Amino acid sequence: MMSRWVSFAFSVVVLHGTTVAIDPAAVNNPVQEDVADGAKGASVVRAQILLDRAHFSSGEIDGTFGSNLQKALAAFQGERKLPLSGVVDAATWSAINTDTAPALIAYTITPEDLKGPFAPVPAGMEAQAKLAYLGYASPVEELGEKFHASPEVLSALNPGANFELAGQVVTVPNVLVMPPPRAGRIVVSKAESSVRVYDPTGSLLAFYVATIGSEHDPLPVGEWKIKGVARNPKFHYDAKLFWNAKNTKEKEVLAAGPNNPVGLVWIDISKEHYGIHGTPEPGKVGHATSHGCIRLTNWNAVELAAMVRPGTPATLKE
Repeated sequence: MMSRWVSFAFSVVVLHGTTVAIDPAAVNNPVQEDVADGAKGASVVRAQILLDRAHFSSGEIDGTFGSNLQKALAAFQGERKLPLSGVVDAATWSAINTDTAPALIAYTITPEDLKGPFAPVPAGMEAQAKLAYLGYASPVEELGEKFHASPEVLSALNPGANFELAGQVVTVPNVLVMPPPRAGRIVVSKAESSVRVYDPTGSLLAFYVATIGSEHDPLPVGEWKIKGVARNPKFHYDAKLFWNAKNTKEKEVLAAGPNNPVGLVWIDISKEHYGIHGTPEPGKVGHATSHGCIRLTNWNAVELAAMVRPGTPATLKE
C-alpha cells in the first residue's frame, strides 16, 4: 500500500495564471462573454470556480483555459445535455449561473493559517524521510490549497496583500461546499485523464481531472473495488517498485503532510500497490505522469474519499 507513486513532468506546465491583477468584480459578474480555449483572466476564473462548486473540477483554479478546463467543461456540458461546443458559451453560462452564490468571497487570514511549520520540501526520498512533517512551503501555498487556486491567482486577486499577516482580509474563490452523496461506482479513464463518480442510478455526481499512469507503469485496466481510505498517510517508498530508481535497495518511510508524495489521502484499490491519491503539486495534475497510480489534487482526493466505501466498484479503463 502506498508504495508505488512518484511523479515526473514530461512537459513544462504552461503559465498557471496571470501576472496582472484580476478584478474581483469582473469574476463575480454573472454577465459574461463566451470563453474559449486559450483565454485567460476573470471570466476563466469564474468558470473554473462555478464548475468546481458543481463538482466538475478542472484541478487548480489557474485563470487559464487549457486542457484541464476543456475536459471538465465537456463533462459538464455532456451531463447537462448542453451543446458540446468546447466553449463556455451562453447556454453553459446560463447553466452554471443557476448557482447564484458569489464566485469570490472575503476571507480573513487567521493565526491558525500561519501556524505552519512552513518549509520547502527537499528533493530526494532520503532527504524527505528525515523530516517530521511534509507541510506547505508558505502560507500562500496553504491558502491556495484551501481555496483550490494557484498562488499566482490568489496574488492576482489581491495585489499588495500580505499573506503572512493575521487579520489580513483577502479575496478568495468560494469553493468550500459539501461533497456529493455516496458513490455507486467510480470510473477512471486514461484517455480522458479523469475520475468520474456515479451514483447507484448512473447519474454523474462528480468529475475530476487526473494524472494516470505512464508508458512504464500503465494503468491496470479492469474491474476493481475500493478497499479503504487512509487519511494523512505516511508514504512507504520501496525503490524496487520504481523503474527509474538508481538505488533499487533503498527503502524510506516519509512522514504525513500535504506535500507527502501521496498528499492528504490514499484511496486503496484491490489491485496491489495501486490507489487514488493526492499530490504535493496540484498544478501538474493532468500535465505529468505517475508510476501507475491515479493522482488528483489534494482537495479532490479528499472529496472523493468522503464518497466511497470499502467495496465501491472501480472501473479502470483506457
